[in-house]
Amino acid sequence: MPKIFEGKLLAKGFRFAIVVSRFNDFISQRLLEGAVDALLRHEASEEDISVYKVPGAFEIPLMAKKLAKTKNFDAIIAVGAVIRGSTPHFEYVASEVAKGIALVSLETEVPVSFGVLTTDNLEQAIERAGSKAGNKGAEAAMAAIEMVNLLKGS
Repeated sequence: MPKIFEGKLLAKGFRFAIVVSRFNDFISQRLLEGAVDALLRHEASEEDISVYKVPGAFEIPLMAKKLAKTKNFDAIIAVGAVIRGSTPHFEYVASEVAKGIALVSLETEVPVSFGVLTTDNLEQAIERAGSKAGNKGAEAAMAAIEMVNLLKGS
């Protein structure tokens, strides 16, 4: 039988930053609430959760990198919503946010979980922000908890 390594879902004693976009706030706020709820349900303390609000999704990677470099956080959770419009703006923003978040995690070795919705319309965003498709903010928080535990060797 091979050795299997996986992280626990215990947030107690770890510090988390949540970077949330204010653009599409109706959706982002629900994702933020889902992330905070998931952290608290897995025994994080409110004192160990810090929320940073940025203007839009495009600004998330820079804030995440700045926070990761401080070494004050065990993981960073990125949440926001990029909703397709009638121009190609969606493709540029969605692509750069995804690349930027991945790069921050790889460069700093601090887990940065991706809870940024990239949807074709508002209905899809609502479904993923706490409706019938769950809450992707909560899912991103769960991924952050698991990665922190795995990287710390728990």
